[in-house]
Amino acid sequence: MTHATKEFIYGLPKAELHLHLEGTLEPDLKLKLAQKNNIEIAAKTIEDVEATYKFNDLTSFLAVYYPGMEVLRTQEDFYDLAMAYFRKVKEHNVRYVEVFFDPQAHTARGVSFETLFEGYYKATQDAKELGIEAHLIMCFLRDLSEESAFEHYEMAQPFKDRILGIGLDSDERDNPPLKFQRVFKKAKDDGFKITMHCDIDQIGSIQNIRDALHVIGVDRIDHGTNIVEDPELVAYVIEKGIGLTSCPVSNGFVTDDMKGEELKALLHQGVKITVNSDDPAYFQSYVSDDLYAVAQKVSLTETDIVTLVKNAFEIAWTSDENKGKYLQEVDAYLAQQ
Repeated sequence: MTHATKEFIYGLPKAELHLHLEGTLEPDLKLKLAQKNNIEIAAKTIEDVEATYKFNDLTSFLAVYYPGMEVLRTQEDFYDLAMAYFRKVKEHNVRYVEVFFDPQAHTARGVSFETLFEGYYKATQDAKELGIEAHLIMCFLRDLSEESAFEHYEMAQPFKDRILGIGLDSDERDNPPLKFQRVFKKAKDDGFKITMHCDIDQIGSIQNIRDALHVIGVDRIDHGTNIVEDPELVAYVIEKGIGLTSCPVSNGFVTDDMKGEELKALLHQGVKITVNSDDPAYFQSYVSDDLYAVAQKVSLTETDIVTLVKNAFEIAWTSDENKGKYLQEVDAYLAQQ
């Protein structure tokens, strides 16, 4: 068995399917935008900002994450945020991305849906110049009401042809998938692809995964590695080809475990599990770094890494023709090794 080197992993063509644009706010850009928009933040230097990026569970992470968005005010700010991510992952040979954005986190601050959306969308178009195909997934914040989700779903209607799918994120405690059953039914009926966060080691996590699969009818699950606790659910996602978008490094920050052994077990059973970076600015780990970290942690081989990478292209919300093109790029890379 050949263990994957960092160089091998960085060079592989990749897709990323679990990435929060708001989670790509690097300390230098945060400070720059705060100064540009005359927003007072406690930090005065990049090092000061870095010192605030400390947390030990989901709650403490979100307590840093949401206030950080205060610096995002103009269409240009949202564009700059997204473009900084695209430029960064070009170094990781990322070729295709489906990125999350959280409109409720911005409209609550007085930023219009149009402002944030047009900034993000323009960046996805300009990413093509970097050799990256990028699409937007609009997420609802699960710690807000379903009524708020419906309101923002309506706000999105003028832009619906430029939104790839609908997701659900934020704090899962006491906010199960069924809280949003009606709005996701509406989205599915309207033809949107659907994904939901089923975060690791939450109270009722298996029931939440079961409801997301069997009641909501999701096309993917974000995180979701607790599924190993229920063999019937594992068999179901294998049969249906439903993918999981795991994020090992962020797992290790908000719990005591990367869930690497669970990821490896699911991978070897044939689950379409993938590796992603989640909120890379806060965890200082982009997608290749996540792949390398979990490979080191649980001794993944080059074959394992290639399967994880191919899984991401295979469960992407794009045409079979497009998937084939990217998979051929992976094979061409392997042929050169």
